[in-house]
Amino acid sequence: MTGLLLIRHGESTWNAEQRWQGQQDPPLSETGRAQARLASERIGAVDAIFASPLARARETAAILANAIGLEPVIELPGLMERDAGAFGGLTRPEIEERFPGYLDEGRRPDDYEADESVAARAAVTIDAIRATVPDGDVLVVTHGGLIAQFTASLGDPQTRLANLGAVRLAERAGRLVVVERLSLAEVDEPAPSDRI
Repeated sequence: MTGLLLIRHGESTWNAEQRWQGQQDPPLSETGRAQARLASERIGAVDAIFASPLARARETAAILANAIGLEPVIELPGLMERDAGAFGGLTRPEIEERFPGYLDEGRRPDDYEADESVAARAAVTIDAIRATVPDGDVLVVTHGGLIAQFTASLGDPQTRLANLGAVRLAERAGRLVVVERLSLAEVDEPAPSDRI
């Protein structure tokens, strides 16, 4: 049985500017790099690392892999963040200016990827990862929106993860369930067990 730890990437330059990213590709900020280095001290032994090909996830995964001594990182397009469409690159005030009332009403532009699409894409990719590593512990460095939609599809309440927040999944009665939420970059957070 595969043990899975889904990790949100470190802070990107656009996270710092509070810009919606979607599939646009800003790099990690210096804070994001520091978060990834701190998280690498808390991960423990793993058997494989998979990541979204977007720079913020790819670089987070590379820092973790280097510290753990496990390379290469396997990039999978199915782990990319949702396509935010016309919201991509905008701050909340810019969205309000261009799309008045959308955020307050929970509306999205027509080219915004639907929740169901994100969850389905994540499920297919996670199943492929489990088939690739049927027995072992796996890190999956991806994005907050994808993790939220995937865990919601498993019946777990959708909650937002901070940068380097993580969700541990396990198989129970033949299906994946969320068994733990972690914050890998918080100084006061206890370190997880030495296996994911």
